[in-house]
Amino acid sequence: MSVHLEQISSNRCHGGWLTRYRHRSATLDCDMVFAVYLPPQAETRTVPALYWLSGLTCTDENFMQKAGAQRLAAELGIALVAPDTSPRGEDVPGDPEGAWDFGHGAGFYLNATLPPYSRHYRMHDYVVHELPALLEAQLPLNNRRSISGHSMGGHGALVCALRNPGRYRAVSAFAPISHPMDCPWGQKAFSRYLGEDESCWAAWDATRLISEASERLPLLVDQGEADSFLKAQLKPEALQIACTAAGHPLNLRMQAGYDHSYYFIASFIDDHLRHHAAALLD
Repeated sequence: MSVHLEQISSNRCHGGWLTRYRHRSATLDCDMVFAVYLPPQAETRTVPALYWLSGLTCTDENFMQKAGAQRLAAELGIALVAPDTSPRGEDVPGDPEGAWDFGHGAGFYLNATLPPYSRHYRMHDYVVHELPALLEAQLPLNNRRSISGHSMGGHGALVCALRNPGRYRAVSAFAPISHPMDCPWGQKAFSRYLGEDESCWAAWDATRLISEASERLPLLVDQGEADSFLKAQLKPEALQIACTAAGHPLNLRMQAGYDHSYYFIASFIDDHLRHHAAALLD
């Protein structure tokens, strides 16, 4: 039996359609909302998809409303898929103190192993396996996929690509949490989702995964030099050092004057779309 997709809204955009859906996720054991932009080409054939993973506190709506990606995606013939950033619902545990950097809106795109989070917080499996299988079965999407994201979602995009060789044709990130084992956001999330044994954390840290990556997808990373989270949380220099040591191709672009906001993302999203199109449409 196919999973039911409940349409929440649909808007015409640059000749295509931006639609939000709700469905019951077996992986996360809760209802989930996501958004898909289908370019005009999807009316006559299947199209490849770029999966976008958003950052802390975000939902599927941030990217679709603020990045301005639909115009070029329509021109290129690429679908955009934006899942939520964590499981949601009354039965899904969040931060016991109500903090914004853990729990709801902060799933970190990993598979939690520590109760009570292990029941629902399996965002890695949801993004990598369940959601693409659902969409490729019910929407005009083919199996050509790429992945990108911002901040926590940039971390997720890098990790999803590094852990799943052959799954994606391209990867990029904006201001990713590059070395979560060595920053407050990552340490808080990893200790609660995975436990205190730091040896279990390396499997979810892009900087640590680079050395053992069996696939060398070129990484495009944009980072604003005026980003207030740059030094304490994001640590792109750690990723650069790891890539240099492993011979992994990395184009790290430090952008003067840009911060952590969607103004930054909107300024360079076209470069990223073309980066993905080169691999998705070859």
